[in-house]
Amino acid sequence: MSEPTLPEGVERRTFDGSDRLATRGEAVYGEPTDGEWRAWNPDRSKLGAMFELGMETGLRGDETVLYLGAASGTTVSHVADFAGPTYAVEFAARPARDLLDAAASRPRLFPLLADARKPATYAHVVEADVDAIVQDVATRGQARVALENRRFLADDGRLLLAVKARSEDVTRDPEDVFTDVETELDEGYEILERRRLEPYHADHLAVVARSR
Repeated sequence: MSEPTLPEGVERRTFDGSDRLATRGEAVYGEPTDGEWRAWNPDRSKLGAMFELGMETGLRGDETVLYLGAASGTTVSHVADFAGPTYAVEFAARPARDLLDAAASRPRLFPLLADARKPATYAHVVEADVDAIVQDVATRGQARVALENRRFLADDGRLLLAVKARSEDVTRDPEDVFTDVETELDEGYEILERRRLEPYHADHLAVVARSR
């Protein structure tokens, strides 16, 4: 695997004899810790898998981030450890409660109980011109979610999208699903890099794109 360009605040450190990604922050999901550092598990994080696979995300640290599909905070807590203001959108009430716990020790993490398919409901909170949109939303219409939220992205910002094929159509070949998603994304984004997320996540495609 190629060596990824990691943002400032993300390092490779040794946990139990294994070299792993890590950020500084309070543990959230039972991950190993070493002092103030905590391991970042790519098997539970699409963005972590993107780093492990050497994708060039464009993240350098201190960015303003809009995270769509924050769930209980596994990945977005790592993002908030190294990024600037991080807006975490989650629709389901149960994981949102865990997200609130993860945010308690992270003053730059702002949980929003909202539907990523309806960005108008949080447009009054999220600042314009975010540096990155990180999207991990397991729903049909994942490209449409990315297009609807493009309004928040700075001209030179990046979309970091994890596409789950089975959420679009469980009956179709994943590559056919990915092709359709990329075609729809072309309405508003230029794709810079695409990569399947195996072995970390089956039937997932990671896309790095910028606004047209």
